[in-house]
Amino acid sequence: GWQVSMKSGSLSYILPCNRLPVQLMSQVRVYTSNGQKKDLGSEDTNGSGRGETLHKGETGRQDTTSAGQKQSSPKQPIQVKVKPVLKKREYGPKYTQNNFITGVRAINEFCLKSSDLDQLRKIKRRSPHDDTETFTVYLRSDVEAKSLEVWGSPEALARERKRRKEAEIKYRENLFRNQRLLWEYKEFFGNTKPRSSTAAMFFKGPGKVVMVAICINGLNFFFKLLAWVYTGSASMFSEAIHSLADTCNQALLALGISQSARTPDPSHPYGFTNMRYIASLISGVGIFMMGAGLSWYHGIIGLLHPHPVESLLWAYCILAGSLVSEGATLLVAINEIRRSARAKGLSFYQYVVQSRDPSTNVVLLEDAAAVLSVAVAATCMGLTSLTGNPYYDSVGSLGVGTLLGTVSAFLIYTNTEALLGRSIEPEQLQRLTELLESDPVVRAIHDVKATDMGMSKVRFKAEVDFDGRVVTRSYLEKQDIEQLLQEIQQVKTLEELEAFMLKHGENIVDMLGAEVDRLEKDLKQRNPDVRHVDLEIL
Repeated sequence: GWQVSMKSGSLSYILPCNRLPVQLMSQVRVYTSNGQKKDLGSEDTNGSGRGETLHKGETGRQDTTSAGQKQSSPKQPIQVKVKPVLKKREYGPKYTQNNFITGVRAINEFCLKSSDLDQLRKIKRRSPHDDTETFTVYLRSDVEAKSLEVWGSPEALARERKRRKEAEIKYRENLFRNQRLLWEYKEFFGNTKPRSSTAAMFFKGPGKVVMVAICINGLNFFFKLLAWVYTGSASMFSEAIHSLADTCNQALLALGISQSARTPDPSHPYGFTNMRYIASLISGVGIFMMGAGLSWYHGIIGLLHPHPVESLLWAYCILAGSLVSEGATLLVAINEIRRSARAKGLSFYQYVVQSRDPSTNVVLLEDAAAVLSVAVAATCMGLTSLTGNPYYDSVGSLGVGTLLGTVSAFLIYTNTEALLGRSIEPEQLQRLTELLESDPVVRAIHDVKATDMGMSKVRFKAEVDFDGRVVTRSYLEKQDIEQLLQEIQQVKTLEELEAFMLKHGENIVDMLGAEVDRLEKDLKQRNPDVRHVDLEIL
Protein backbone atom coordinates (compact mmCIF):
# COMPACT_ATOMS: atom_id res chain seq x y z
CA GLY A 1 0.00 0.00 0.00
CA TRP A 2 0.97 3.66 0.30
CA GLN A 3 3.49 4.20 3.09
CA VAL A 4 4.17 7.74 4.27
CA SER A 5 6.70 8.68 6.95
CA MET A 6 7.38 12.13 8.38
CA LYS A 7 10.82 13.25 9.42
CA SER A 8 12.73 16.51 9.84
CA GLY A 9 9.84 18.61 8.63
CA SER A 10 9.82 16.88 5.23
CA LEU A 11 7.57 14.27 3.72
CA SER A 12 9.20 11.20 2.25
CA TYR A 13 6.79 8.91 0.47
CA ILE A 14 7.70 5.68 -1.24
CA LEU A 15 5.67 4.22 -4.11
CA PRO A 16 5.60 0.47 -4.26
CA CYS A 17 6.10 0.49 -8.06
CA ASN A 18 9.55 2.08 -8.21
CA ARG A 19 10.38 3.18 -4.66
CA LEU A 20 11.85 6.50 -5.74
CA PRO A 21 12.30 8.76 -2.69
CA VAL A 22 11.35 12.35 -3.33
CA GLN A 23 11.91 15.15 -0.79
CA LEU A 24 9.22 17.82 -0.49
CA MET A 25 10.24 20.85 1.59
CA SER A 26 6.88 22.61 1.40
CA GLN A 27 3.83 22.30 3.62
CA VAL A 28 1.76 19.14 2.95
CA ARG A 29 -1.64 17.82 3.99
CA VAL A 30 -1.86 14.22 5.21
CA TYR A 31 -5.14 12.38 4.75
CA THR A 32 -5.88 9.52 7.13
CA SER A 33 -7.79 6.42 6.15
CA ASN A 34 -10.98 7.71 7.78
CA GLY A 35 -11.02 10.90 5.69
CA GLN A 36 -9.52 13.24 8.32
CA LYS A 37 -6.74 15.56 7.27
CA LYS A 38 -3.86 17.18 9.08
CA ASP A 39 -1.69 20.12 8.05
CA LEU A 40 2.00 19.47 8.41
CA GLY A 41 4.50 22.24 7.96
CA SER A 42 8.15 22.70 8.19
CA GLU A 43 7.88 23.79 11.85
CA ASP A 44 6.08 20.59 12.97
CA THR A 45 9.21 18.61 13.72
CA ASN A 46 8.45 17.39 17.31
CA GLY A 47 5.94 15.03 18.92
CA SER A 48 4.23 11.98 17.63
CA GLY A 49 4.21 13.28 14.13
CA ARG A 50 7.71 11.92 13.63
CA GLY A 51 6.69 8.34 14.25
CA GLU A 52 3.25 8.44 12.73
CA THR A 53 2.63 5.86 10.05
CA LEU A 54 -0.36 5.87 7.74
CA HIS A 55 -1.47 2.52 6.33
CA LYS A 56 -3.77 2.68 3.33
CA GLY A 57 -5.45 -0.45 1.95
CA GLU A 58 -7.19 -3.54 3.18
CA THR A 59 -6.32 -4.87 6.68
CA GLY A 60 -6.52 -8.42 5.42
CA ARG A 61 -3.56 -7.71 3.20
CA GLN A 62 -1.45 -6.75 6.24
CA ASP A 63 -2.51 -9.91 8.15
CA THR A 64 -1.17 -12.17 5.45
CA THR A 65 2.29 -10.72 6.05
CA SER A 66 4.23 -12.84 8.48
CA ALA A 67 5.70 -11.24 11.55
CA GLY A 68 9.11 -12.45 10.74
CA GLN A 69 9.17 -11.04 7.21
CA LYS A 70 12.06 -8.75 6.78
CA GLN A 71 11.52 -5.22 5.71
CA SER A 72 12.95 -4.47 2.35
CA SER A 73 15.92 -2.20 2.60
CA PRO A 74 15.41 1.27 1.05
CA LYS A 75 17.01 1.66 -2.41
CA GLN A 76 19.62 4.27 -3.12
CA PRO A 77 18.25 7.38 -4.88
CA ILE A 78 18.94 7.59 -8.64
CA GLN A 79 21.41 10.27 -9.51
CA VAL A 80 20.29 12.35 -12.53
CA LYS A 81 22.98 14.32 -14.30
CA VAL A 82 21.67 17.76 -15.25
CA LYS A 83 23.05 19.15 -18.49
CA PRO A 84 24.40 22.68 -18.21
CA VAL A 85 22.31 25.19 -20.15
CA LEU A 86 23.29 28.75 -20.98
CA LYS A 87 21.17 31.33 -19.28
CA LYS A 88 18.89 33.13 -21.69
CA ARG A 89 20.19 36.61 -22.39
CA GLU A 90 17.81 39.54 -22.40
CA TYR A 91 18.63 42.04 -25.15
CA GLY A 92 17.44 45.40 -24.00
CA PRO A 93 18.20 49.01 -24.96
CA LYS A 94 21.60 48.77 -23.29
CA TYR A 95 22.66 46.03 -25.70
CA THR A 96 21.38 47.80 -28.81
CA GLN A 97 23.32 50.91 -27.86
CA ASN A 98 26.42 49.07 -29.00
CA ASN A 99 25.13 48.86 -32.56
CA PHE A 100 27.37 50.26 -35.23
CA ILE A 101 26.83 53.68 -36.77
CA THR A 102 28.55 55.25 -39.74
CA GLY A 103 30.51 58.48 -39.57
CA VAL A 104 28.02 60.42 -41.68
CA ARG A 105 25.11 59.48 -39.41
CA ALA A 106 27.17 60.26 -36.31
CA ILE A 107 27.93 63.75 -37.60
CA ASN A 108 24.37 64.49 -38.75
CA GLU A 109 22.35 62.91 -35.94
CA PHE A 110 24.58 63.81 -32.99
CA CYS A 111 25.83 67.19 -34.25
CA LEU A 112 29.51 66.26 -34.14
CA LYS A 113 32.53 67.18 -36.21
CA SER A 114 34.82 64.83 -38.08
CA SER A 115 37.60 65.72 -35.63
CA ASP A 116 35.44 64.49 -32.74
CA LEU A 117 35.26 61.04 -34.32
CA ASP A 118 39.04 60.71 -34.52
CA GLN A 119 39.18 60.06 -30.78
CA LEU A 120 36.65 57.21 -30.85
CA ARG A 121 37.21 53.51 -31.39
CA LYS A 122 37.14 52.57 -35.06
CA ILE A 123 35.86 49.26 -36.36
CA LYS A 124 36.33 47.94 -39.89
CA ARG A 125 33.25 46.28 -41.34
CA ARG A 126 32.32 44.69 -44.64
CA SER A 127 31.00 47.28 -47.07
CA PRO A 128 27.63 46.71 -48.79
CA HIS A 129 28.87 48.64 -51.84
CA ASP A 130 30.75 47.15 -54.76
CA ASP A 131 33.36 49.88 -55.08
CA THR A 132 34.73 49.62 -51.52
CA GLU A 133 35.84 46.52 -49.62
CA THR A 134 35.59 47.75 -46.02
CA PHE A 135 34.45 50.90 -44.28
CA THR A 136 34.81 52.39 -40.80
CA VAL A 137 32.00 52.37 -38.26
CA TYR A 138 31.73 53.46 -34.62
CA LEU A 139 29.93 52.15 -31.57
CA ARG A 140 26.71 54.01 -30.97
CA SER A 141 27.41 54.18 -27.23
CA ASP A 142 30.75 55.88 -27.89
CA VAL A 143 29.12 58.39 -30.23
CA GLU A 144 26.40 59.20 -27.72
CA ALA A 145 28.95 59.66 -24.94
CA LYS A 146 31.03 61.93 -27.16
CA SER A 147 28.00 64.04 -28.08
CA LEU A 148 27.19 64.52 -24.40
CA GLU A 149 30.80 65.47 -23.78
CA VAL A 150 30.70 68.05 -26.57
CA TRP A 151 27.28 69.54 -25.84
CA GLY A 152 27.19 69.06 -22.08
CA SER A 153 23.66 67.64 -21.68
CA PRO A 154 20.89 65.95 -23.66
CA GLU A 155 18.88 69.17 -23.54
CA ALA A 156 21.66 71.13 -25.23
CA LEU A 157 21.97 68.44 -27.90
CA ALA A 158 18.21 68.57 -28.51
CA ARG A 159 18.34 72.36 -28.88
CA GLU A 160 21.17 72.07 -31.42
CA ARG A 161 19.21 69.48 -33.40
CA LYS A 162 16.18 71.74 -33.41
CA ARG A 163 18.27 74.69 -34.56
CA ARG A 164 19.77 72.71 -37.43
CA LYS A 165 16.35 71.43 -38.45
CA GLU A 166 15.00 74.97 -38.62
CA ALA A 167 18.01 76.04 -40.67
CA GLU A 168 17.42 73.19 -43.10
CA ILE A 169 13.75 74.14 -43.51
CA LYS A 170 14.72 77.75 -44.12
CA TYR A 171 17.27 76.66 -46.71
CA ARG A 172 14.66 74.64 -48.58
CA GLU A 173 12.27 77.57 -48.54
CA ASN A 174 14.91 79.80 -50.14
CA LEU A 175 16.06 77.18 -52.63
CA PHE A 176 13.60 78.22 -55.34
CA ARG A 177 14.54 81.87 -54.98
CA ASN A 178 18.24 81.05 -55.22
CA GLN A 179 17.71 78.94 -58.32
CA ARG A 180 15.73 81.75 -59.89
CA LEU A 181 18.50 84.26 -59.21
CA LEU A 182 21.09 81.89 -60.65
CA TRP A 183 19.03 81.45 -63.80
CA GLU A 184 18.70 85.23 -64.20
CA TYR A 185 22.45 85.59 -63.69
CA LYS A 186 23.19 83.06 -66.42
CA GLU A 187 20.72 84.74 -68.75
CA PHE A 188 22.36 88.11 -68.27
CA PHE A 189 26.05 87.16 -68.30
CA GLY A 190 25.79 84.02 -70.41
CA ASN A 191 26.69 80.49 -69.53
CA THR A 192 30.27 79.61 -70.40
CA LYS A 193 30.15 76.12 -68.87
CA PRO A 194 30.76 73.17 -71.21
CA ARG A 195 27.78 71.42 -72.72
CA SER A 196 26.07 69.17 -70.18
CA SER A 197 25.36 65.51 -70.69
CA THR A 198 21.63 66.26 -70.94
CA ALA A 199 22.16 68.50 -73.97
CA ALA A 200 24.43 65.90 -75.55
CA MET A 201 21.56 63.40 -75.45
CA PHE A 202 19.78 65.32 -78.22
CA PHE A 203 22.63 64.80 -80.68
CA LYS A 204 22.48 61.01 -80.79
CA GLY A 205 20.04 58.15 -80.46
CA PRO A 206 16.39 58.85 -79.56
CA GLY A 207 17.10 62.48 -78.71
CA LYS A 208 18.37 63.13 -82.24
CA VAL A 209 15.27 61.49 -83.75
CA VAL A 210 12.97 63.61 -81.58
CA MET A 211 14.74 66.89 -82.42
CA VAL A 212 14.62 66.16 -86.18
CA ALA A 213 10.91 65.37 -85.89
CA ILE A 214 10.21 68.61 -83.98
CA CYS A 215 11.86 70.74 -86.67
CA ILE A 216 10.17 69.02 -89.60
CA ASN A 217 6.70 68.86 -88.05
CA GLY A 218 6.91 72.51 -87.03
CA LEU A 219 7.59 73.55 -90.63
CA ASN A 220 4.86 71.23 -91.90
CA PHE A 221 2.33 72.77 -89.54
CA PHE A 222 3.17 76.27 -90.72
CA PHE A 223 2.79 75.47 -94.42
CA LYS A 224 -0.33 73.32 -93.97
CA LEU A 225 -1.96 76.09 -91.98
CA LEU A 226 -1.33 78.53 -94.86
CA ALA A 227 -2.79 76.01 -97.31
CA TRP A 228 -5.93 75.59 -95.21
CA VAL A 229 -6.40 79.36 -94.95
CA TYR A 230 -6.06 79.64 -98.74
CA THR A 231 -8.24 76.64 -99.76
CA GLY A 232 -10.58 76.08 -96.80
CA SER A 233 -10.20 72.29 -97.21
CA ALA A 234 -11.29 70.19 -94.23
CA SER A 235 -8.67 67.56 -95.03
CA MET A 236 -5.98 70.23 -95.09
CA PHE A 237 -7.20 71.54 -91.75
CA SER A 238 -6.92 68.02 -90.32
CA GLU A 239 -3.38 67.78 -91.67
CA ALA A 240 -2.44 71.10 -90.07
CA ILE A 241 -3.86 69.98 -86.74
CA HIS A 242 -2.05 66.69 -87.11
CA SER A 243 1.30 68.43 -87.61
CA LEU A 244 0.63 70.75 -84.65
CA ALA A 245 -0.19 67.77 -82.43
CA ASP A 246 2.97 66.00 -83.58
CA THR A 247 5.09 69.05 -82.82
CA CYS A 248 3.67 69.51 -79.33
CA ASN A 249 3.88 65.84 -78.48
CA GLN A 250 7.47 65.56 -79.65
CA ALA A 251 8.37 68.63 -77.60
CA LEU A 252 6.88 66.76 -74.66
CA LEU A 253 9.04 63.76 -75.56
CA ALA A 254 12.14 65.96 -75.52
CA LEU A 255 11.18 67.12 -72.02
CA GLY A 256 10.79 63.49 -70.95
CA ILE A 257 14.23 62.60 -72.33
CA SER A 258 15.88 65.46 -70.46
CA GLN A 259 14.11 64.57 -67.21
CA SER A 260 15.03 60.89 -67.50
CA ALA A 261 18.73 61.84 -67.40
CA ARG A 262 18.45 63.18 -63.85
CA THR A 263 20.52 61.37 -61.26
CA PRO A 264 18.70 59.41 -58.52
CA ASP A 265 18.04 61.19 -55.25
CA PRO A 266 16.74 60.05 -51.83
CA SER A 267 13.16 60.69 -52.95
CA HIS A 268 13.62 58.66 -56.15
CA PRO A 269 16.28 56.03 -55.41
CA TYR A 270 15.71 54.17 -58.70
CA GLY A 271 16.08 57.24 -60.89
CA PHE A 272 13.79 58.96 -63.39
CA THR A 273 13.93 56.62 -66.39
CA ASN A 274 10.14 56.25 -66.37
CA MET A 275 9.78 59.90 -67.35
CA ARG A 276 10.11 58.82 -70.99
CA TYR A 277 7.12 56.51 -70.63
CA ILE A 278 5.13 59.17 -68.83
CA ALA A 279 5.86 61.68 -71.58
CA SER A 280 4.93 59.13 -74.26
CA LEU A 281 1.68 58.34 -72.44
CA ILE A 282 0.73 62.01 -72.26
CA SER A 283 1.72 62.30 -75.90
CA GLY A 284 -0.67 59.50 -76.82
CA VAL A 285 -3.47 61.22 -74.93
CA GLY A 286 -2.60 64.50 -76.68
CA ILE A 287 -2.75 62.87 -80.11
CA PHE A 288 -6.16 61.47 -79.29
CA MET A 289 -7.56 64.77 -78.02
CA MET A 290 -5.91 67.30 -80.34
CA GLY A 291 -5.38 65.28 -83.48
CA ALA A 292 -8.19 62.75 -83.62
CA GLY A 293 -10.74 64.87 -81.78
CA LEU A 294 -10.37 68.00 -83.90
CA SER A 295 -10.19 65.99 -87.13
CA TRP A 296 -13.41 64.19 -86.30
CA TYR A 297 -15.06 67.44 -85.30
CA HIS A 298 -14.06 69.22 -88.48
CA GLY A 299 -15.10 66.25 -90.64
CA ILE A 300 -18.54 66.05 -89.02
CA ILE A 301 -19.04 69.78 -89.44
CA GLY A 302 -18.11 69.42 -93.14
CA LEU A 303 -20.70 66.69 -93.60
CA LEU A 304 -23.41 68.68 -91.84
CA HIS A 305 -22.56 72.01 -93.48
CA PRO A 306 -20.69 71.37 -96.75
CA HIS A 307 -19.11 74.28 -98.58
CA PRO A 308 -17.23 74.42 -101.90
CA VAL A 309 -13.46 73.96 -101.87
CA GLU A 310 -11.17 76.47 -103.53
CA SER A 311 -8.25 75.66 -105.81
CA LEU A 312 -6.27 72.71 -104.44
CA LEU A 313 -3.05 73.23 -106.41
CA TRP A 314 -1.14 74.74 -103.49
CA ALA A 315 -2.60 72.15 -101.19
CA TYR A 316 -1.21 69.38 -103.41
CA CYS A 317 2.22 71.02 -103.44
CA ILE A 318 2.29 71.34 -99.66
CA LEU A 319 1.10 67.77 -99.21
CA ALA A 320 3.87 66.56 -101.52
CA GLY A 321 6.46 68.47 -99.47
CA SER A 322 4.99 67.06 -96.25
CA LEU A 323 5.14 63.56 -97.68
CA VAL A 324 8.85 63.95 -98.41
CA SER A 325 9.69 65.48 -95.02
CA GLU A 326 7.57 63.07 -93.01
CA GLY A 327 9.06 60.18 -94.97
CA ALA A 328 12.58 61.37 -94.16
CA THR A 329 11.77 61.53 -90.44
CA LEU A 330 10.17 58.10 -90.66
CA LEU A 331 13.35 56.66 -92.18
CA VAL A 332 15.45 58.17 -89.39
CA ALA A 333 13.19 56.58 -86.76
CA ILE A 334 13.20 53.20 -88.56
CA ASN A 335 16.99 53.13 -88.76
CA GLU A 336 17.32 54.00 -85.06
CA ILE A 337 14.87 51.28 -84.02
CA ARG A 338 16.60 48.70 -86.22
CA ARG A 339 19.95 49.53 -84.69
CA SER A 340 18.61 49.33 -81.13
CA ALA A 341 16.67 46.12 -81.82
CA ARG A 342 19.75 44.48 -83.30
CA ALA A 343 21.75 45.41 -80.19
CA LYS A 344 19.10 43.83 -77.94
CA GLY A 345 18.72 40.72 -80.08
CA LEU A 346 15.06 41.47 -80.86
CA SER A 347 13.12 41.77 -84.04
CA PHE A 348 11.81 45.10 -85.27
CA TYR A 349 8.24 44.16 -84.37
CA GLN A 350 9.13 42.94 -80.86
CA TYR A 351 11.09 46.11 -80.13
CA VAL A 352 8.16 48.32 -81.12
CA VAL A 353 5.44 46.28 -79.36
CA GLN A 354 7.41 45.98 -76.13
CA SER A 355 8.03 49.75 -76.19
CA ARG A 356 11.72 49.39 -75.42
CA ASP A 357 12.35 52.99 -76.47
CA PRO A 358 9.12 54.96 -76.03
CA SER A 359 10.42 58.21 -77.51
CA THR A 360 11.52 56.64 -80.78
CA ASN A 361 8.32 54.59 -80.93
CA VAL A 362 6.19 57.72 -80.72
CA VAL A 363 8.15 59.37 -83.54
CA LEU A 364 7.90 56.21 -85.64
CA LEU A 365 4.17 55.81 -85.21
CA GLU A 366 3.41 59.50 -85.59
CA ASP A 367 5.42 59.75 -88.80
CA ALA A 368 3.92 56.53 -90.16
CA ALA A 369 0.47 57.93 -89.42
CA ALA A 370 1.50 61.22 -91.01
CA VAL A 371 2.56 59.53 -94.26
CA LEU A 372 -0.67 57.54 -94.41
CA SER A 373 -2.78 60.56 -93.52
CA VAL A 374 -1.12 62.58 -96.30
CA ALA A 375 -2.06 59.83 -98.73
CA VAL A 376 -5.66 59.75 -97.40
CA ALA A 377 -5.98 63.53 -97.53
CA ALA A 378 -4.55 63.74 -101.09
CA THR A 379 -6.90 60.99 -102.28
CA CYS A 380 -10.02 62.59 -100.80
CA MET A 381 -9.04 66.04 -102.04
CA GLY A 382 -8.47 64.58 -105.51
CA LEU A 383 -11.93 63.01 -105.51
CA THR A 384 -13.43 66.32 -104.41
CA SER A 385 -11.66 68.22 -107.20
CA LEU A 386 -12.72 65.65 -109.81
CA THR A 387 -16.37 65.29 -108.75
CA GLY A 388 -16.94 68.67 -107.13
CA ASN A 389 -18.51 66.90 -104.14
CA PRO A 390 -17.18 68.35 -100.84
CA TYR A 391 -18.30 65.26 -98.91
CA TYR A 392 -15.19 63.36 -100.00
CA ASP A 393 -13.05 65.99 -98.37
CA SER A 394 -15.00 65.66 -95.08
CA VAL A 395 -14.70 61.87 -95.24
CA GLY A 396 -10.94 62.31 -95.61
CA SER A 397 -10.89 64.37 -92.42
CA LEU A 398 -12.73 61.58 -90.60
CA GLY A 399 -10.25 59.03 -91.99
CA VAL A 400 -7.28 61.04 -90.72
CA GLY A 401 -8.92 61.33 -87.29
CA THR A 402 -9.54 57.57 -87.16
CA LEU A 403 -5.92 56.88 -88.07
CA LEU A 404 -4.68 59.21 -85.31
CA GLY A 405 -7.05 57.64 -82.80
CA THR A 406 -5.65 54.18 -83.57
CA VAL A 407 -2.07 55.36 -83.09
CA SER A 408 -2.91 57.09 -79.82
CA ALA A 409 -4.70 54.00 -78.48
CA PHE A 410 -1.62 51.88 -79.23
CA LEU A 411 0.70 54.37 -77.53
CA ILE A 412 -1.51 54.59 -74.45
CA TYR A 413 -1.65 50.79 -74.15
CA THR A 414 2.07 50.09 -74.58
CA ASN A 415 3.23 52.85 -72.24
CA THR A 416 0.68 51.93 -69.59
CA GLU A 417 1.95 48.35 -69.67
CA ALA A 418 5.51 49.60 -69.24
CA LEU A 419 4.61 51.86 -66.32
CA LEU A 420 2.77 49.05 -64.53
CA GLY A 421 6.04 47.13 -64.19
CA ARG A 422 5.82 44.15 -66.51
CA SER A 423 8.05 41.11 -66.23
CA ILE A 424 11.03 40.48 -68.47
CA GLU A 425 11.08 37.81 -71.15
CA PRO A 426 10.79 34.21 -69.83
CA GLU A 427 14.05 33.21 -71.56
CA GLN A 428 15.97 35.98 -69.82
CA LEU A 429 14.37 35.15 -66.48
CA GLN A 430 15.33 31.49 -66.96
CA ARG A 431 18.95 32.45 -67.58
CA LEU A 432 19.07 34.48 -64.38
CA THR A 433 17.50 31.64 -62.41
CA GLU A 434 19.91 29.06 -63.78
CA LEU A 435 22.87 31.29 -62.96
CA LEU A 436 21.83 31.40 -59.30
CA GLU A 437 20.96 27.71 -59.05
CA SER A 438 24.29 26.65 -60.53
CA ASP A 439 26.21 28.29 -57.67
CA PRO A 440 27.30 25.78 -54.97
CA VAL A 441 26.31 28.06 -52.12
CA VAL A 442 22.65 28.18 -53.26
CA ARG A 443 20.46 25.26 -52.25
CA ALA A 444 17.19 26.55 -53.76
CA ILE A 445 15.53 29.79 -54.86
CA HIS A 446 11.91 30.81 -54.43
CA ASP A 447 9.58 33.67 -55.36
CA VAL A 448 11.65 34.94 -58.28
CA LYS A 449 10.54 38.28 -59.76
CA ALA A 450 12.22 40.31 -62.49
CA THR A 451 10.64 43.62 -63.41
CA ASP A 452 11.43 45.68 -66.49
CA MET A 453 11.92 49.22 -65.18
CA GLY A 454 12.22 50.65 -68.68
CA MET A 455 15.11 51.77 -70.86
CA SER A 456 16.93 48.42 -70.55
CA LYS A 457 16.93 48.43 -66.75
CA VAL A 458 15.84 45.32 -64.87
CA ARG A 459 15.18 44.85 -61.17
CA PHE A 460 15.69 41.26 -59.97
CA LYS A 461 14.36 39.85 -56.69
CA ALA A 462 14.55 36.30 -55.30
CA GLU A 463 14.38 34.46 -51.99
CA VAL A 464 17.50 32.29 -51.68
CA ASP A 465 17.96 29.24 -49.48
CA PHE A 466 21.70 29.16 -48.78
CA ASP A 467 23.59 25.96 -47.96
CA GLY A 468 25.02 26.63 -44.50
CA ARG A 469 27.58 23.86 -44.84
CA VAL A 470 29.10 25.40 -47.94
CA VAL A 471 29.16 28.84 -46.33
CA THR A 472 30.83 27.44 -43.22
CA ARG A 473 33.33 25.49 -45.30
CA SER A 474 34.17 28.66 -47.23
CA TYR A 475 34.83 30.36 -43.90
CA LEU A 476 37.01 27.51 -42.67
CA GLU A 477 39.07 27.54 -45.86
CA LYS A 478 40.15 31.07 -45.02
CA GLN A 479 41.12 30.21 -41.43
CA ASP A 480 44.22 28.64 -39.87
CA ILE A 481 42.86 25.20 -38.97
CA GLU A 482 45.64 24.41 -36.49
CA GLN A 483 45.10 27.65 -34.62
CA LEU A 484 41.34 27.03 -34.67
CA LEU A 485 41.90 23.56 -33.22
CA GLN A 486 44.01 25.03 -30.42
CA GLU A 487 41.23 27.47 -29.60
CA ILE A 488 38.77 24.58 -29.39
CA GLN A 489 41.05 22.60 -27.09
CA GLN A 490 41.43 25.57 -24.76
CA VAL A 491 37.66 25.79 -24.22
CA LYS A 492 36.98 24.48 -20.69
CA THR A 493 34.01 26.44 -19.35
CA LEU A 494 30.63 27.53 -20.63
CA GLU A 495 31.77 31.15 -20.77
CA GLU A 496 34.73 30.25 -22.98
CA LEU A 497 32.47 28.15 -25.23
CA GLU A 498 30.00 31.03 -25.57
CA ALA A 499 32.78 33.49 -26.45
CA PHE A 500 34.17 31.05 -29.04
CA MET A 501 30.80 30.47 -30.69
CA LEU A 502 29.89 34.17 -30.73
CA LYS A 503 33.19 35.09 -32.35
CA HIS A 504 33.06 32.58 -35.15
CA GLY A 505 29.27 32.80 -35.53
CA GLU A 506 29.51 36.51 -36.33
CA ASN A 507 32.30 35.81 -38.81
CA ILE A 508 30.19 33.19 -40.56
CA VAL A 509 27.29 35.64 -40.83
CA ASP A 510 29.69 38.15 -42.40
CA MET A 511 30.78 35.41 -44.80
CA LEU A 512 27.13 34.86 -45.74
CA GLY A 513 26.78 38.58 -46.48
CA ALA A 514 29.90 38.43 -48.65
CA GLU A 515 28.39 35.52 -50.59
CA VAL A 516 25.23 37.59 -51.21
CA ASP A 517 27.36 40.47 -52.51
CA ARG A 518 29.26 38.08 -54.78
CA LEU A 519 26.06 36.66 -56.28
CA GLU A 520 24.64 40.14 -56.90
CA LYS A 521 27.87 41.22 -58.59
CA ASP A 522 27.90 38.14 -60.83
CA LEU A 523 24.29 38.76 -61.90
CA LYS A 524 25.07 42.35 -62.85
CA GLN A 525 28.28 41.49 -64.71
CA ARG A 526 26.76 38.67 -66.78
CA ASN A 527 23.51 40.57 -67.44
CA PRO A 528 24.16 44.30 -67.98
CA ASP A 529 20.42 45.00 -68.05
CA VAL A 530 20.13 43.98 -64.39
CA ARG A 531 20.75 47.17 -62.43
CA HIS A 532 19.14 46.34 -59.05
CA VAL A 533 19.36 42.94 -57.32
CA ASP A 534 17.52 42.08 -54.10
CA LEU A 535 18.38 38.66 -52.64
CA GLU A 536 16.46 37.70 -49.50
CA ILE A 537 17.98 35.03 -47.25
CA LEU A 538 15.65 32.22 -46.20
